[in-house]
Amino acid sequence: MRALIVSDIHSNLDALDAVIADAGRNGGFDAVWSLGDMVGYGPEPSACLRRLREFSLTAVAGNHDYAAAGVINAADFNGAAYAAIQWTAKQLDAGEIRFLAGLPQVAQQPPFTLVHGSLRDPITEYLLHPGQAAATLELLTTPYCLVGHSHQPFICRENGHPTSSRQAAVPRFYAFPEGERVPLDSVRCIINPGSVGQPRDRDPRASYAIFDNNGPAIEHYRVEYDIQATQSKMRRAALPQYLIERLDYGA
Repeated sequence: MRALIVSDIHSNLDALDAVIADAGRNGGFDAVWSLGDMVGYGPEPSACLRRLREFSLTAVAGNHDYAAAGVINAADFNGAAYAAIQWTAKQLDAGEIRFLAGLPQVAQQPPFTLVHGSLRDPITEYLLHPGQAAATLELLTTPYCLVGHSHQPFICRENGHPTSSRQAAVPRFYAFPEGERVPLDSVRCIINPGSVGQPRDRDPRASYAIFDNNGPAIEHYRVEYDIQATQSKMRRAALPQYLIERLDYGA
């Protein structure tokens, strides 16, 4: 079984379609696992939801998904994100809103647990530091965890080295190598596949991963997409200029 792992698509259909096509070229997949924020920021929320639901889909909620569906208040979003989520909510039909509102915060697809932010705070915590990783590993009941939200790909392994003889080993973050098959062994880890629709690691290419249970192993891929086409759609929708420009830089 092979699963296409995507996160933070953010209503960017051009990026999503590029990922699906690229994953097909890289061995294909049997199911899609989405780590949240399917909507928000970008110009085609409904089309992205329809595209994802063409496949065998397991999805968890992100903060933008819940905000668009009215499950959480978007008042603490920054100005551009708030404007985009207000626009997004108006594009969704009643069925799409019910779908987003009904998404679980945590799901399991053994050997993985899927969550948007972290197991300590599934919707809003950005898991970027060893202490945050340790808190999620403390709650983890499967060998591995998949997270999104930060838009930055990484692997965080539990087998970090203690900084002194008095301290326990701490999780350690590693780069998620592109195009390499990373074996999954007995060491527990947290993996972020990066963002499909709005990368923030200074690489504007769409980012995703494929899990192969034959091994098992996971692979990280990047693919170029038509950024200018997405930006044109965003301008026609009168979405904030900041959101349009940041796609050029992966920031």
